[in-house]
Amino acid sequence: QVQLMESGGGLVQPGGSLRLSCAAPEGIFSIGAMGWHRQTPGKQRELVAAITSGGATNYADSVKGRFTISRDNTNTVYLQMNSLKPEDTAVYYCNADQLSPWGTPVDIYWGQGTQVTVSS
Repeated sequence: QVQLMESGGGLVQPGGSLRLSCAAPEGIFSIGAMGWHRQTPGKQRELVAAITSGGATNYADSVKGRFTISRDNTNTVYLQMNSLKPEDTAVYYCNADQLSPWGTPVDIYWGQGTQVTVSS
């Protein structure tokens, strides 16, 4: 199974910033939408932000105006997180849709997860 490679998590004080990165392995083509989810113990994984191959974005209400998702032409997706709050503490997972030759999603790849902790 293909696994995406994440980096950039860590410990930051409230009000601080972090930037997460996530890359698909070389040789993986036809990637569609990419995104970030997060999960805390005892809760379901929730969508944080997503971006289509055309650059359209979607955000959870809780992060609008603070987080920015972007991607480049190497199938790498980024999440710039500003004005971080303690409630943003979670394991963050990136994901990417594998497209068929006809452009339909046929599989979804996930990263291994990276811990983000917001605490003073």
